Amino acid sequence: MEELIHNGLCRTGRDNAAEHRKDLPHVINAILSSMDDKRCFAHIGDEPIHFSTSVREMIDRFREVLFPGYFSSEKIDGANLVYNLGQGISKLYDILSDQIIHVLRHDCLRYGQACSECENSGHGVALDVIRKIPELRVILAEDIKGAYDGDPAAKSHDEIIFSYPGLYAITVYRIAHILHNLGVPQLPRIMTEHAHSMTGIDIHPGARIGKRFVIDHGTGLVIGETSVIGNNVRIYQNVTIGALSLPPNAGEKLRGAKRHPTIEDDVIIYSGATLLGGDTVIGARSVVGGNVWLTRSIPPDTKVFIDSPRLIYKYQQTEEATHEYPV
Repeated sequence: MEELIHNGLCRTGRDNAAEHRKDLPHVINAILSSMDDKRCFAHIGDEPIHFSTSVREMIDRFREVLFPGYFSSEKIDGANLVYNLGQGISKLYDILSDQIIHVLRHDCLRYGQACSECENSGHGVALDVIRKIPELRVILAEDIKGAYDGDPAAKSHDEIIFSYPGLYAITVYRIAHILHNLGVPQLPRIMTEHAHSMTGIDIHPGARIGKRFVIDHGTGLVIGETSVIGNNVRIYQNVTIGALSLPPNAGEKLRGAKRHPTIEDDVIIYSGATLLGGDTVIGARSVVGGNVWLTRSIPPDTKVFIDSPRLIYKYQQTEEATHEYPV
């Protein structure tokens, strides 16, 4: 009896599903009709946008070359170093040039731009980027040393390379920044947004960041496109180096203008701080305390903190008592 009821319910459910599916053609037609609505966006007939899996593979290839032996699938030693590195760089060149050609062709066709000789340009830019790897390795080594020198919790440089999300985000940013400066569209931003999704750290590839840059913890960190950050700067989690809110339709007018702060050398910015505006300059060797909101400049060697709030403690003794203590 139970089996009959069960089978009956299954048949009823199947029939209900079939009844609902009959409406799908009408829904599909309505969606197709909306493709002609100029208020909406569609990407029909244009060069397809590359997939995030390709970008992720490219970043992984970069890390294998930038940090030989750390992220390789096999042990690297003197016997196979030349072969392994040669193979790694060759594969990186192939995927990088393919991605660059892809985005160049996409923008050329979609926006009706003059021919940029996508194939030749893509291969040339990819080679230019790979030529910068020795220099990039030195800069990243300084970032690692800066993180180690300032973090007693770090037990080794290896721990930082393997596990620190701040270094991952900085590595991707520094690669993307090179591509950004070489005029590659879309790809640099897609790379840093991938790092953002992995780490919670959002660094625009257009930002200019100096040596020994350290992100401690980092989750919730935002660094805007026109930010300028000097050498030996340390930033904690949930910090915003951003732009003031713009009026409607001001984006085109201010696109490319300096909208984000300048952070000079040897500055420390603690968690929760918000620094806004293109005219805001944080002077060298200054310290910005937690949860500080700044929209104006401060001179070098300045400490900015919020006045200590008062905490209220309520506890039960023989009778209800409330005490306030300064933090």
